[in-house]
Amino acid sequence: MTDKNTSRKGFVFKTYEAPNQSPFDKLFDIFKELITHTSGDFDEAIDWLRELDKEYNLTTPDYTIDDFIEDLKKKGYLREEIDSDGNGSLAITAKTERAIRQQALDQIFGKIKRSGQGSHRSKSPGIGDEHTGDFRDYQFGDALDKVSMTESLKNAQISQGIGDFTLSEDDLVVEETLHKSQMSTVLMIDISHSMILYGEDRITPAKKVAMALAELITTRYPKDTLDILVFGNDAWQIEIKDLPYLKVGPYHTNTVAGLELALDLLRRKRNTNKQIFMITDGKPSCLRLPDGDYFKDSFGLNPKIVNKCYMMAQQARRLHIPITTFMIAKDNYLMQFVREFTYANQGKAFYTGLKGLGEMIFEDYETNRKKRIRG
Repeated sequence: MTDKNTSRKGFVFKTYEAPNQSPFDKLFDIFKELITHTSGDFDEAIDWLRELDKEYNLTTPDYTIDDFIEDLKKKGYLREEIDSDGNGSLAITAKTERAIRQQALDQIFGKIKRSGQGSHRSKSPGIGDEHTGDFRDYQFGDALDKVSMTESLKNAQISQGIGDFTLSEDDLVVEETLHKSQMSTVLMIDISHSMILYGEDRITPAKKVAMALAELITTRYPKDTLDILVFGNDAWQIEIKDLPYLKVGPYHTNTVAGLELALDLLRRKRNTNKQIFMITDGKPSCLRLPDGDYFKDSFGLNPKIVNKCYMMAQQARRLHIPITTFMIAKDNYLMQFVREFTYANQGKAFYTGLKGLGEMIFEDYETNRKKRIRG
């Protein structure tokens, strides 16, 4: 007779059920995505949300879009603004900006939790506090707390035996550790008009990557630094909080100005490890002349402009600053320019569309943080 209460081990398969979300949380996830696409324009994002509600029935009579807006205010995600004419409007707050960055991090880099002080492990063994499991003979000047007593006692037992136990300097071994280093990164984002040409929105994925990278560094590697700059006809630095509002302008692409500003920012950093990430469609078409005028060539790859780009790449190489270019267009003649630019810097280039851009940048950042760039 079979005992019906006998426990059985194994797997139970059933239809996937999405985690229960409150009406607010469900709409808030969509709202964060829309506010990123609209560059922080609340009214436009809500208009889109209302259209999606009509098509997909996102709300119920018990919880409407208007209820959602009221909850955004109560929870501190919206603030009232009054213009000079006395007209009121709604805008997102710093709390919303943080929520958008966190969502970008979750989407692109996965669920990465805060892990205390950030560190960049180098390949160079020496004085540090990251254990490797490797041992070497004790040398005069080694700190005593680095001596592995277990391994040293074992050596003494092997060499002297148990009966006449003696621990000598020759028996002492030290466990190797890895240096912890800090990384200073400049992220360059192309905001020229070509970033929205041909019906392809390239700027929104670039913004998401920047927000995710910013959130990653500030939460997981707080000792690292991240500076973000944008370049069109000129280049200028932006704050992390400005990222949701970033828009493409009617600009040409002054890659040289972006590189000059990036190198200037990195010169001020005391860290040994420095790098530049550049997201672009790879078509430099503008150069600022010494007299302040602009030399422009809409067709791109003018020798005068291109040669200056190569010079900047070589200058970065002399400063031991590698440039990683994320090329989001696949025109053969543009790819050839990126290849020569990368060769001049001895950096790296990724030729990619928009899909997978974030994962590539994350993997490269994680790889670079394990290196030690010698100055």
